Amino acid sequence: MDTRTISTGLIESEATGLLSRLDQIKPFVMHETMVLAAALPRDAQLLIERFLHTGRNELRLQLADFLDWLHGDGQVASAAEQQRRFVLIRLQFNVVLAQFDLFTEVVTQRSEHATGVWLSGLDILAQDALRLETSDDGDTRLVVYLARGAGAAIRRAKTRLPGGKPNPVGIIRLPRERMIGSGIASSLVHEVGHQGAAQLELVQSLRAEIERRAARDPDGGWQVWSQWISEIVADMWSVATVGITSTIGLLAVVSLPRYFVFRPSGTDPHPMPYLRVLISSALGNALYPHPQWRELATVWKAMYPLAGLPAAHASWIRNCEAHIGDLVDLLIHHRAPLAEGRELGTIFPLKERQPGRLLRLHEAWDSDFGVMARQRPALVFAVLGQAKAAGRISAEEESSQLSSLLTAWAVRDSLDVLGTPAPARVRTTQTFATTALTRR
Repeated sequence: MDTRTISTGLIESEATGLLSRLDQIKPFVMHETMVLAAALPRDAQLLIERFLHTGRNELRLQLADFLDWLHGDGQVASAAEQQRRFVLIRLQFNVVLAQFDLFTEVVTQRSEHATGVWLSGLDILAQDALRLETSDDGDTRLVVYLARGAGAAIRRAKTRLPGGKPNPVGIIRLPRERMIGSGIASSLVHEVGHQGAAQLELVQSLRAEIERRAARDPDGGWQVWSQWISEIVADMWSVATVGITSTIGLLAVVSLPRYFVFRPSGTDPHPMPYLRVLISSALGNALYPHPQWRELATVWKAMYPLAGLPAAHASWIRNCEAHIGDLVDLLIHHRAPLAEGRELGTIFPLKERQPGRLLRLHEAWDSDFGVMARQRPALVFAVLGQAKAAGRISAEEESSQLSSLLTAWAVRDSLDVLGTPAPARVRTTQTFATTALTRR
């Protein structure tokens, strides 16, 4: 038997083996066990399953075409050419597996007792946080999973996955150690902010404006703001959505050994932790004026005094701190082209997030679970976070209420009538909530 015949047999065996293994990759709905309330949002699940199904079908067609070629024109091709073509298909098989494994990490946790249902509730919070005064959440869908470590992250919808195809849904990774309390909203809404900023192209337009300012005022700290703007605008989204809940949650995340709090960021897009908390506080005070923001900034400075830092480094930090107000003013008044040209400070639900109003809502709700469960999730997290910051509730009470509410939102969403659009469900919920509050 000649070498080419042997190589053809080996390659054919490997190709048919790939087909067999490909057929073993089943849709998630066939092999993941979870209660209905823990399931992914139906539209997100559909987008994921369609995406993976398309990838498997395309690979199956490529394998069929390759086997046809191998039995036809490929019989006179060299062993090297046969192998070259097969290796390219095997690489594509690994891409399909990588895409499947990415979503497996998201779906598998839905089978964990209690955690799976809470994740479903957090999906609803994430979707709600993406909505603005100027628009709904469009066609972007977000799903959440947990991971070890203190940091959160997002793989945004429509960014490239392994293989180059656009991600069908936004995937938010949250730190498991933050479950459950209002602090989870700080991390989650920050990541939602990255998705929202991308959809409105805020980073590009803000960076262009910052660089124009830098050209006119080279000593105003604008260059470092330009480097950090992607994270700063996500922090702004979080503060504008859940109020002081965001800044307190951020403070908890970046409460690190002193060296790391003051360490220069280099090329890291994340602001130096010391300055990041002060920027968040300044944004909060600009959006929702209240003494609490200055008090929080003062406490943060007391925790991490500049004394003892090298003189040049401390001077650089003080210069940046002195220009935080200029940065915040630019952010608040920046006109976003894709948000109907409105200023950023006007596209968020600012009226209902004022600290005094949040506390009045907390008092009106009077811990009535039925009333709270009918509110927009982002508003509830803002209210409970503000109440905890004001000493109205304890961390234990907050955690207990939020875990029950996440469960309620997940259960209600799972029982909604099939085919009802998500924005319509939210509007219906708001109507019920208004009626309930009026009756009270």
